[in-house]
Amino acid sequence: MKTACVLLLALLPLPGVAAGQDWARLPGGEFTSVLRYEDTNGVLKVAPFELQRRPVTNAQFLDFVRDHPDWRRGQAPELFAEARYLQHWAGPTDLGDAGPAQPVVQVSWFAAQAYCEAQGARLPTWTEWEFAAAADETRADARKDPAWRERILAWYSRPSNRGLADVGQGPTDINGVQDLHGLVWEWVDDYAAMLVSPDNRDQGDPDRLQFCGAGALSMDDRENYAVLMRVAMLSALQAEDTTGNLGFRCARDIKESTR
Repeated sequence: MKTACVLLLALLPLPGVAAGQDWARLPGGEFTSVLRYEDTNGVLKVAPFELQRRPVTNAQFLDFVRDHPDWRRGQAPELFAEARYLQHWAGPTDLGDAGPAQPVVQVSWFAAQAYCEAQGARLPTWTEWEFAAAADETRADARKDPAWRERILAWYSRPSNRGLADVGQGPTDINGVQDLHGLVWEWVDDYAAMLVSPDNRDQGDPDRLQFCGAGALSMDDRENYAVLMRVAMLSALQAEDTTGNLGFRCARDIKESTR
């Protein structure tokens, strides 16, 4: 693992601010997570942060690999990107039939993190993503609304082979963010902390997931189902894995001087 970290640092570009990034500022605050941490009972304090309004697109990621050849298909080490990395593109710097405004998929965690580093940013934490994803068009936290939950769950019932829409087609939430639901799954920085125990004796209740050894996701509340799906998806991945419906967006801290 130390070797992988050293190689990753060598591949990361120097931080900078790339053109074409559009950021929303989220206020943070106390947030009740569906993950039941032992020391907080699920209530967390989220610091204010900025989040890209939409997922990273094929066109944006193409600009990145043009500027950073080490992350082109066929050049990124297999340790950081499996064989399916960017396989939907016609070539290493040729989108082919992949729409430039569609969210980029078939990207590994390592590649997503490197892209965000190039923007002077990072992948959002799970808590930041969950905080942002709780909002709808008029409320910072709409999770108790049955209609809101049904709208989100409808996405999971659609066949995955229907193709991807362009980013920015979904409604804009109260924070100015789009497409957190209904388009693609998204990498988060701490995805590897989401662990599902393979041994039922460790679980006691088969409807509970382990999180960092200290938290669990309860299935007692049906509204948690969509979040459970994301936790289960992320917990099954390795950092070099890619899939055809997994993309990402970046986050960044808010510095005192920018407030």
